[in-house]
Order: sequence, then structure tokens, then C-alpha cells
Amino acid sequence: MREIDPDAQLMLAFQAGDVSAFEKLFERWAQPLLRYLERIVRDAATAEELVQEAFLRVHRARARYVPEAKFSTWLYRIATNLAFNELRRPRSRSHHASIDDETTGIQLAARESSPEARAHARLLGEEVEREMAELPERQRMALWLSAVEGLSYAEVAEALETSEKSVKSLVHRGRARLAERLQDLEV
Repeated sequence: MREIDPDAQLMLAFQAGDVSAFEKLFERWAQPLLRYLERIVRDAATAEELVQEAFLRVHRARARYVPEAKFSTWLYRIATNLAFNELRRPRSRSHHASIDDETTGIQLAARESSPEARAHARLLGEEVEREMAELPERQRMALWLSAVEGLSYAEVAEALETSEKSVKSLVHRGRARLAERLQDLEV
């Protein structure tokens, strides 16, 4: 029998009445989920609302929770559904091109590097974020979940309710498109 992941164990503890277990899950997953949702809906305020809604749904589903997959996969599935619903809404929103908080951005230079190298890395990171935002939704989601959040293709497939083969294709096409669009940048 395979071992239950620590987050699923926390969810089961919450299911049994341990409120602090839910708080630990929120502390652990709120920031990664926020980064993911910001990349998908491209609006920080909306992403924050969706994180709250995702955890509200986790809270409400505690009695029905069964650890069939990793907790993170289940959580990203909830968040992805919420993001899809948000993106389907007819109202228009203004989207942010990048995230203001540099601690959540992609770091491409080591702390010990020269100021010039850090400035170049920051500009390159901003360009990568802009180009990533231009990818089709499903490519962006698959690429983010696999490359940044570290989910396996099987976990991404479950989160996006698709096949592993489809995820591999989405990630490949997303990477290829990014590489093509970023090839002219001096690295």
C-alpha cells in the first residue's frame, strides 16, 4: 500500500476535527496557489479571491475528502476549475502584466552575482512572465504546474482533467513557443 502524503494526512486530521491541520494546509499552500492563479487569471485581486474560495471549498469538502491522490493535486484541481469559471465570465477585467512582489517572481540570477547580472536576470524574468501570459490558458497552466510547482505529468493531468499525453503535448508546445519568442533576447 502506498504511503499517504503529509498534506493528505493533515486533511484527514482536519476531517477528524483538528482545526490547526487546516491552518497548516492554508499556510503551506496559499502562496503557491496564489502564484499559480495570478499567472492564470492575470489579476492579483481576483487571484486572491480565488485562493480564498478554493480553501473555502476545501473546508466544506472535509467530510467527503478521500486521499485518492496527493492533496496538492486535488487542491490545484479545485483552483483550476475556479480559474476556468472566472475566465469564462463575460465581464472584462484589467490584467497585470507582472507581479509587483519580486519575492514571488522567477529569479534567474544568484544573489552573489553582479548588479548588472541581477538587473539582466530581472529583465529576462519579466520578459518570460510576459510571454508566459501570452500562452493559451491550458499550455500556461500545464507548464506552470509542471515546471514551477513541480507536479508530475500524471498530477498535472489529474489537476487539468486530461491525459498525461495531452499534458506532455501542452508542456512541449508551451516550452517551444516560449523558446521561439525568447530566442532573440540576449542571454
